[in-house]
Amino acid sequence: MNRYLTALFTVVPFIVYSTTAQAQAKILTEAAPAAGGFSAARLARLDSGMSSWVNQKWVNGSVVLIARHGKIVFYKARGYNDQTTNAPLLKNGIFRVASQTKALTTVAVMMLWEEGKFSLDDPVSRFIPSFANQKVLANFRAKDTTYTTVPAKRPVTIRDLLTHTSGLGYPAIGPPAESAIYAKNDMTGGVGIKGQKLSDAMTRLGSLPLFFQPGEQWKYGLNMDVLGYLIEKWSGKTLEDFFLKRICHPLGMNDTYFNVPPEKGSRLVNFFQGDSTGNIQKQNSVFGGALDMNYPLQKHDYFSGGGGLSTTIYDYAIFLQMLLNGGEYKGVRLLARNTVRLMTMNQIGDLSPNIGDHASDNKFGFGFLVISENGSRFTPSQAGTYSWGGVFSTSYWVDPKEDMLVLIYRQMWGPYVTNTDKAFKPLVYQAIND
Repeated sequence: MNRYLTALFTVVPFIVYSTTAQAQAKILTEAAPAAGGFSAARLARLDSGMSSWVNQKWVNGSVVLIARHGKIVFYKARGYNDQTTNAPLLKNGIFRVASQTKALTTVAVMMLWEEGKFSLDDPVSRFIPSFANQKVLANFRAKDTTYTTVPAKRPVTIRDLLTHTSGLGYPAIGPPAESAIYAKNDMTGGVGIKGQKLSDAMTRLGSLPLFFQPGEQWKYGLNMDVLGYLIEKWSGKTLEDFFLKRICHPLGMNDTYFNVPPEKGSRLVNFFQGDSTGNIQKQNSVFGGALDMNYPLQKHDYFSGGGGLSTTIYDYAIFLQMLLNGGEYKGVRLLARNTVRLMTMNQIGDLSPNIGDHASDNKFGFGFLVISENGSRFTPSQAGTYSWGGVFSTSYWVDPKEDMLVLIYRQMWGPYVTNTDKAFKPLVYQAIND
């Protein structure tokens, strides 16, 4: 992967309906910008900017959704989905959201935590025996990929997985030793996988060395993939079934899938690659042909908790509004509000997430990057804003103090995609008018 970044008992689903809470919880509705405290004239700058990004050949196109106080004040697509036919990029296009899968995995984990299936400080080895007596990499010999280890000072816990402090790495995007050890043991990023079972892969992962002592560093790794397998063990359902039956269908997220149905295949957005000259071309595969970008349409049963979902920007906005509401949407409560509070506050203490701009100034919760008071000086987003994104250029953030959620979806790589990120956030916040 390149720099653009990758129970033992059947649970009977229960849905809590509360007329009082439903009256208080916000439901997404499209409204005039003023209803959400936005200036229509200032939002027009964003609309113009999105068109300008296409004209400057930074991206082929983008879709943006902004909601504040439950009011969708901006929901537009600009650009094209096929340059040969001039087919436009549509608002209801289905995007590969890769690591945005992690937020659903986190919610699923915390739903099962609320049901008493485990404790946050339980060792992973209680549920996956291969994680017992783990070792930490000491020395690596590149010439023959052999290595030495030292014993882990303590077991990896569920909390470590949720906070990326376990010592696990990510295939192909880490340092040479990490990449070599994972490649030798056929560990993958979990997207578009065929011929492997998730249970086998995660069991194998437990026997491999960690890359630091648990709890002593923050490192983006296969933690959510392990949690995806644990969800299957705790719930007795596949991760696909759990997501659909316990999260997506109850919330009304009707376009979110690991396996996109054939009848919706025409809505899968094309993927593009740009270069420094402004040439943008559709790509049928990436990573040197290793990943067929039609993977959402190719039936598979390897469900990675760290990646693999495809969805629309509107579906994901529903999911984020549920979190912003404190775990409830349209009378359906998935999580208690204090569980959401745990997920979206600093859970790594004095450690720093080594990812993104000004990484040392921000923090990490359970599955989300969290802007700290110190980190907020670099951005118009307020302290407490939580966010994440996906390798194929989709991203989102939730700013609780502004009661706002924001998403921008693209499906391309190229040297100018980050230009749109830098322009986007100021265009959103400058339009707030209350």
